[in-house]
Amino acid sequence: MPQTDLIDKSKQPVNLLGLSPAQMEAFFESLGEKKFRATQVIKWIHQHGVEDIEQMTNISKPLREKLADLAEIRAPEVIADHLSQDGTRKWLIRVDGGSAVETVFIPEGERGTLCVSSQVGCSLDCSFCSTGKQGFNRDLTSAEIIGQVWIAAKAFDSLVPTSPRKVTNVVMMGMGEPLLNFDNSVAAMQLMLHDNAYGLSKRRVTLSTSGVVPELDRLADFVDVSLAISLHAPNDELRNQLVPINRKYPIKEFLRSANEYIAKMPDTHRKVTVEYTMMRNVNDRPEHAEQLAEVLKDTPCKINLIPFNPFPNSGYERVSNTSLQKFRDILYGKGYIVTVRTTRGDDIDAACGQLAGAVNDLTRRSARYKEQAQKAHVDTSIPMAAVDV
Repeated sequence: MPQTDLIDKSKQPVNLLGLSPAQMEAFFESLGEKKFRATQVIKWIHQHGVEDIEQMTNISKPLREKLADLAEIRAPEVIADHLSQDGTRKWLIRVDGGSAVETVFIPEGERGTLCVSSQVGCSLDCSFCSTGKQGFNRDLTSAEIIGQVWIAAKAFDSLVPTSPRKVTNVVMMGMGEPLLNFDNSVAAMQLMLHDNAYGLSKRRVTLSTSGVVPELDRLADFVDVSLAISLHAPNDELRNQLVPINRKYPIKEFLRSANEYIAKMPDTHRKVTVEYTMMRNVNDRPEHAEQLAEVLKDTPCKINLIPFNPFPNSGYERVSNTSLQKFRDILYGKGYIVTVRTTRGDDIDAACGQLAGAVNDLTRRSARYKEQAQKAHVDTSIPMAAVDV
C-alpha cells in the first residue's frame, strides 16, 4: 500500500490508532527510531486500550514527549449503546463531520461476532437495504474502522472483566462497501489480524462485498481474510434491480473474481460464503433456487440464506417459512452447504440490512427517498437514524 508523509507539523496530529503495522513502522523510521517501537505502541493501543501516550512506560520520556507533539490516539465517540433482549449490542458512534455509524456485537455461546462499518452510509443503493436509503457521506478513516473494534474490546474488558464473552470474529458487513474504501479497510483488517494487535485468525475476519470487481481482484495482494459475497439473486436481470452495481460488474464477472481470490489463498479448502437475502415473491421461488445452484456450480461455497428484515417503505416483505424451507431443501439436494441466518437484534434495529446510523447525506438520496414516500403517503422514519447527533 502506498505510504504517505506521516509527519507534518503544520497538519493535524497523526492518529496512531489507525496505522497498520507497516505504516506504524514507517512512522517511527521517519522519526529516526527503531522499528521495534512500532510493536510497542501497537500493543499499548490495541492490547491494553491505552489512549494516553504518557502511559506507555517502556518508551523513553523524550520519545513520549516527541510523540505527544506529533501524534494522538483518538477513537470515535460512542453516543448511544443499546442492548437487545437476545444479547446483541449496538453502538452508535459519532465520526468526524457529525455523522454517525453503527457497530453491532452478536454473542453466540463462546463466539462473539462484531459487525463493523466501513463508510458513512453507502453509495451502492441496494434496494432492500436501509443503509443505502440513508445516502452517502464519506469513507471512514482506518482509525474510525479499527476504532469500532477497539471500542467493543475495551467495553467488554472494562464492563464485564470476568466474562468469557469477547470479540472473537469480525465481519466487514456493517454500513458501507469496504472495497470502495480499499486502503482504509485493508489497514484496519491488517491490525485485526496482527499478533501484536488483536491477533484474530484469517478465518475469523470476513470481508463482505457486493461486487466491486477491480478491488476484489487485488485484495489478495494485501490481506488474507475470509470472503463473503452479497449475491441476493441468481440471474443478472433480477440482480440488476436489487444490487445496481451488477449492471457494471455482472454475476459471471463477480464470481470469476471471487474464485480467483480464494485460489490465491494458501488454504486449499477455502470456500466463499454466498449471502442471499430472501424476499417474499421476489427471489424466493423454486426456480430461483434451481438457477442459484446452477450459477454457483463452479464456485467452492457455502450459502447463507437471510430472511429479509423489514424497514419502513422498503417495498419488500419477509420470506415465508414455507418458501424458505423449500428453497433450502432444493440447494441441499444439489449438494450445497446451506445455513439460515437467525435474525438477531431486530428489537434494537441491529439485524442484517437494518443499519442506518445518522448520515449527513451528500448525495441527496435520502431526501429523494423521503419525497417519493411522502407523495405515496408513507412513513419513512427509520428507527436507527432517530438519534440526535
